[in-house]
Amino acid sequence: MRIVVLVSGGGTNLQAIIDGINNNTIRDTEIVEVVSNNANAYALTRAKENGINGKCISPKDFASREDFNRALVAEMDNLNPDLIVLAGYLVNIPSEMVKKYTNKIINIHPSLIPSFCGKGYYGLKVHEGALKRGVKITGATVHFVDEGTDTGPIILQKAVEVKEGDTPEILQKRVMEEAEWVILPKAIDMIAKGEI
Repeated sequence: MRIVVLVSGGGTNLQAIIDGINNNTIRDTEIVEVVSNNANAYALTRAKENGINGKCISPKDFASREDFNRALVAEMDNLNPDLIVLAGYLVNIPSEMVKKYTNKIINIHPSLIPSFCGKGYYGLKVHEGALKRGVKITGATVHFVDEGTDTGPIILQKAVEVKEGDTPEILQKRVMEEAEWVILPKAIDMIAKGEI
């Protein structure tokens, strides 16, 4: 299975995918390209260090959002992936791309959807929301991407305990280590093996 990984930042989930492919917990899968909207994303360095083609396609480099959307869709069409993985990608996916790649785009979200998801809930904001609400359990969700924000069909979820004295940063790290880096590679492997 050929996958493209879309990232905006450090690429820790990308690293979990690379590790999964290398240690064969993700079977029959290759990353054909890593695309970032941020030229300085450390994820692009990770790609390079692992011999994976990396590319920056940023809305800032285009006159309009429509032009950016067209360029992103054209890149996907050119690569022709079996699966597009959003691994901490903070740009809205063009609806044309969602329609064209129905059930071929997955996203990882750092909460147990439907909690702390949708508009405005990304990055640390998710964990701030969970702590403010006082939940005892949070976690992560891998889901298919549809037209809404975090509304597509859920593939896998994993719960993570919220502990006394957690800060958003500490909680974010625990959710990544105990949930995100576990279920994202697992979901990709299941899709590659035709189990989903």
